Amino acid sequence: MDEGKKADEPGAPNVKPRYTKEEFFSRYGVLLILVVMILASSLLSPAFLTGRNMWNVLRQMSIITIIAFGSTLVILAGMIDLSCGSVVALSGVLGTSVYVMTGSISLGLASGMATGGLAGLICGFLVTRFDLPPFIVTLAMMTGARGLVLLYTGGSPIINIGDFTVLGQGDLLSIPVPVLVMFLIYGLVLVLVKRTPYGRYIYAIGGNEAAAVASGIHVRRIKRTTFLLAGLLTGLAGVMLMSRINSGQPAAGLNFELDAITTVVIGGTSLSGGIGTVTGTLAGGVIVAILNNILNLTNVSPYWQQIVKGLVILLAVIMDLKAKGRGRSG
Repeated sequence: MDEGKKADEPGAPNVKPRYTKEEFFSRYGVLLILVVMILASSLLSPAFLTGRNMWNVLRQMSIITIIAFGSTLVILAGMIDLSCGSVVALSGVLGTSVYVMTGSISLGLASGMATGGLAGLICGFLVTRFDLPPFIVTLAMMTGARGLVLLYTGGSPIINIGDFTVLGQGDLLSIPVPVLVMFLIYGLVLVLVKRTPYGRYIYAIGGNEAAAVASGIHVRRIKRTTFLLAGLLTGLAGVMLMSRINSGQPAAGLNFELDAITTVVIGGTSLSGGIGTVTGTLAGGVIVAILNNILNLTNVSPYWQQIVKGLVILLAVIMDLKAKGRGRSG
């Protein structure tokens, strides 16, 4: 009768659940990589851990990370957005142009975000109304938006933007405005994903769209909303970018879509959808920013930097595929 005591009985041994190596790395791998990169970077360059450089890293990562938060929502829902870079240029230039014409920072910001939101709505409508692949739709938007901004400006930058630079270069309580905005967006998207039905719906759609439809989720509406939110964040990032570089540059944002996707994937979000976290994307943004920063501090050739980034993307995708393979076998 006394062969063994149950775990919940008095005097029973305190058995704690243990993670397998795969589960542990899946949960905490991004943070471990981040810690290793910080330690390695501090050894490679004594300038890395200085306060000035840390603020520089945060400021540099803010624009891409804001875009990446929107891309996280899209990818969690099992889709992809390749239009980010061109929409950044279009929304940023139009927002800057409105400021130059009106002198209102608020109108300039609102115009840029509205432009990004409209681009997102168009993508979402085309994807859901005609059942087109998001890859093709956003690829078309990437080309079209770039053409529109070049047509609008004639290929020339908008200069003399005055106080509009406060959005990208200003400080509030000694903290750069872009950094504050990045963490504010992080908090809002985190609450949206973890505390609202919408968050549960995008995970469900990305995990199994057919099951989501069968359970009564309005999949088309959620997809349109997801593209709208991603577009609004891209528009915000576009305005802040133009403010930071002190001009409306129609050629800005090149390859931003790849940088955003890289940030999301390194942060642990699966390209097949349904798996990932907003916090992981923030950590991915820090990892990418540290990588760029230490390559610059150690005077690595820009050509080699591109090769290293390509290898990082490849490694992240391989890890994603292996994680999914373990999930199927388990």
